[in-house]
Amino acid sequence: MRIGHLRALARQDAAQPDSGSRPGQLLPRRLWQAPGSVGWGPLPELLLTLTFVTGIVDAVSILALGRVFVANMTGNVVFAGFAITGAPGFSLGASLFALAGFLSGASLGGRITAKAGHDRALHLRTAAVSELALLAAALITAVASGGAAAAHGTLHMATGTATFGTAIIDALAALLAVAMGIQNAAARKLAVPDLTTTVLTMTLTGIGQDSRSGHRGHVTLIRRVLVVATMLAGGVAGAELVLNVGTIVPLALATSLLVIVTGSAAVTVRHPGEWRKADG
Repeated sequence: MRIGHLRALARQDAAQPDSGSRPGQLLPRRLWQAPGSVGWGPLPELLLTLTFVTGIVDAVSILALGRVFVANMTGNVVFAGFAITGAPGFSLGASLFALAGFLSGASLGGRITAKAGHDRALHLRTAAVSELALLAAALITAVASGGAAAAHGTLHMATGTATFGTAIIDALAALLAVAMGIQNAAARKLAVPDLTTTVLTMTLTGIGQDSRSGHRGHVTLIRRVLVVATMLAGGVAGAELVLNVGTIVPLALATSLLVIVTGSAAVTVRHPGEWRKADG
């Protein structure tokens, strides 16, 4: 999203606090707009972008760092169990670094929550800046590592070839997991329906279980499908790049998207709006 367009949307929200579902709104904002509510401002678009980033980052971690999740800790705990039993292709060290990193990120996210108070815009900006710094550090680490997977797709690497050295894998897993921990904590505090940005289990459960009829039920279904499709698209893009181009490019793409989110969040902080007020 262009920052100038986001600025105009923020002014529009400020001028019309009870925004309703206006024809000129972007699709994500209409899907998250409940009748009579003040809405969520630009949060749906920005959190969907972070959901796409999650797909990219997990593609990097799974395909280039020895089968380790950095955003989905349920899968990562299971992978750690596989590694403990000696299953080939799984790295216990990377899984443990990812777990520790995610917990550290979530803790840092809690501090960000306390500092931002009840201002959603300030919270998102602070979290996005922190996450951007960590993704940039991971990108620099990958570039400087000289690992085989840095600038070459893993699909065409010979069997048994190490993608990166063990220390680099552990460092990348930790950096990316801290970033995802911050992102998860931020999404939890912002509490935009169905936009956890890192976990889809409950979203998929809702798609299968929620049988409500009527307009709002259909809107909720479309919204959830959009979230799942966004994560899927991020995974496809990340996997395509890791397998055929190398690890640097998907990390650069994820970092670039975070630059956009951070810049957009910085714009929203300068514009008042009822949507910025978080509950308790």
